[in-house]
Amino acid sequence: MGRELRRLLLSPARLAAAAATGVVPLQPPELHYLARVLRLRPDDSFAVVDGAGRLWEASLVDGAAQLHQPQAEPLQHQPAPRTRLQLAFAPPRRDAEVLLRMATELGIDALQPLLAERSVAERWNAVRAEGLVREAVEQCERLWSPELTPPCPARDCFAGASGLRLLATTRSHALPQLEGLLAEHNPGAGFPVSVAIGPEGGWSPDEEQAALAQGWMAVQLGPTILRTSTAAVAAATLLVNWRQRER
Repeated sequence: MGRELRRLLLSPARLAAAAATGVVPLQPPELHYLARVLRLRPDDSFAVVDGAGRLWEASLVDGAAQLHQPQAEPLQHQPAPRTRLQLAFAPPRRDAEVLLRMATELGIDALQPLLAERSVAERWNAVRAEGLVREAVEQCERLWSPELTPPCPARDCFAGASGLRLLATTRSHALPQLEGLLAEHNPGAGFPVSVAIGPEGGWSPDEEQAALAQGWMAVQLGPTILRTSTAAVAAATLLVNWRQRER
């Protein structure tokens, strides 16, 4: 492409269903986005990404995306990150949308909402959350869309995670700093890394004990007490910066 094109995220399944023709019918919200938000006219070009590392150039033709390249020959192809980064978090009452957008834009690979004992967030809106992540992927020009899983009890997350597992907590100056602990590991080793951020009221003693019993390591993010959304963005930034130093 001679110039950068605005992007539309379409699922691999929808693209596969249109592989024979290269014409992907678009849904009304997608047409609204292209025509009203991006102000594209018929035959104007844009980019289609599948959230799985591939990008094609396309044109808006009769309410559909007409791909310019065969699906087997994308214009861009990016392999999956070798080291998978997961951010688990208890959604805050406010700023949950900001948290999702920023973690996506920064490059987190998996987003896991948690149901903690001291959670105060209102009912989780899965459709809204998925839409926010999709919009953030399009806006920040990622080729890989993060996996957004349904909320689960914090204890279940602690029991099911693998790799390097880090529990962000506070009020203990003896705990290692997240940044320093990450520096002790080689991001090129390819093991998954998970950081769990608690609710505004903090983890309960039982939750902390459960996490430690499952092999999680308690870490701190700094000398001050951070809001959940601030802590999540800080942790995401440190994780992505660490992965970029792969050796």
